[in-house]
Amino acid sequence: MAGVVHAEDVMDMSARVQACAPCHGANGEGTKDPYFPRLAGKPSGYLYNQLLAFRSGRRHYPPMNYLLHYLPDSYLRQIADHFAAQQPPLPDNSAAPAVSEALLQRGEQIVTGGDTDRGVPACVSCHGLSLTGQEPGIPGLLGLKAAYLSAQLGGWRYGTRTAIAPDCMQIVAGHLTEDDVRAVSDFLAGRPLPANPAPSPAGSFALPFACGSQPSEAAR
Repeated sequence: MAGVVHAEDVMDMSARVQACAPCHGANGEGTKDPYFPRLAGKPSGYLYNQLLAFRSGRRHYPPMNYLLHYLPDSYLRQIADHFAAQQPPLPDNSAAPAVSEALLQRGEQIVTGGDTDRGVPACVSCHGLSLTGQEPGIPGLLGLKAAYLSAQLGGWRYGTRTAIAPDCMQIVAGHLTEDDVRAVSDFLAGRPLPANPAPSPAGSFALPFACGSQPSEAAR
């Protein structure tokens, strides 16, 4: 049955996902390459959505598209559940490259308060005050390199990364300038790590608008 995870499968998943390790780390902790993100501890629903997007080609990266092409939904769900359950330490970003104070202030403004004049909500309004995300589909934003964050925001701005409609991130990113993207990315990359990096439970706070990746309680 799709979506059912059997005990014998869970026990064996660490061996089965070794194909993921060269890019994402043995436990999903990430590697030194900033463009391959940490998977560990992200909401299972978010990871599952990304696996589906790569399998369908909605997200374009040939190695991932090929790797997932023939895997069924139930197996993708098991992969997502496996990495969501991993809790390796978050990386120390204290040595992040120095950037201007003005840029960091602009990043902090958008992350914590948004830009109402341009219709940009605060990042914390969807990703939580601690920026650790919310179950089932909103990821945390900490422990990621500025280059990765900038690349993803750029992907949404230019339509090379899309999500389930309504694609809230594409809407938000479309209102950001190049300087805004850099400011947000550099600010987030330098944030101190929380004592508890786990995403908030589903329904912990309401989103400012409808988002296809995080369906409302009424829609679930």
